[in-house]
Amino acid sequence: MTIELAVIGGTGVYALGELAGVETHQPVTPYGAPSGPVRVGLYAGRRVAFLARHGEGHSLPPHRINYRANLAALKALGAQRVLALNTVGGITEAYGPRVLACPDQLIDYTWGRISTFCEEPGSEVLHVDFGDPYTPALRQQVLAAAARAGVAVVDGGCYGATQGPRLETRAEIARMRRDGCDLVGMTGMPEAGLARELGLDYACLAIVANWAAGAGPDVDEVITLQDVLDNVAAAMAGVPPLLRSLLVE
Repeated sequence: MTIELAVIGGTGVYALGELAGVETHQPVTPYGAPSGPVRVGLYAGRRVAFLARHGEGHSLPPHRINYRANLAALKALGAQRVLALNTVGGITEAYGPRVLACPDQLIDYTWGRISTFCEEPGSEVLHVDFGDPYTPALRQQVLAAAARAGVAVVDGGCYGATQGPRLETRAEIARMRRDGCDLVGMTGMPEAGLARELGLDYACLAIVANWAAGAGPDVDEVITLQDVLDNVAAAMAGVPPLLRSLLVE
């Protein structure tokens, strides 16, 4: 089965509305079951796979997601390119709510997650090059597709991956700003590192849902779930034309 692109949806993104002729796959991998069914169908006439990272009912918190099974399932179905949609908070000025961004760097603040396929006895020990955590060629394809489609996407930035599921303290965000992070999310790692171990092309399209704690023009703003969902829905308006452009390049 040839799959042109696999899309992993984050918080607020539980389906691809334009996916036609959908087939449902429920693979079991050597690492267990993925977050939910993999939906495969035609998008802009090309075969696309979609997986909801948290499950289609958002039942899995970030630290309980079986990232290894998710990526292994997509690869087993024939995917080579993975576009990860990650709902994030904005830290620095260019990354406010409803912005789409394609980061080029990340910092991993997570702990206790299985972060490698080298975990089982007898498995090959891999020391993958991770200097550029997102595949540069796929990043450029995403940015070019956005430009053709007239969708504004911020080029670059550093994604800081935190443990969750709670949001961060002001002091934690201040530290992340000092570290050079522009965005904060909870699912960027180990997903990106595992994709590299599997030899998958992988890029992130970050959907900014809110300012992180203490960031933005109103440092006392209280984040509500409804605000997050409204901002994700607004930013997601740019994703279908971007995907169509990426698939027909």
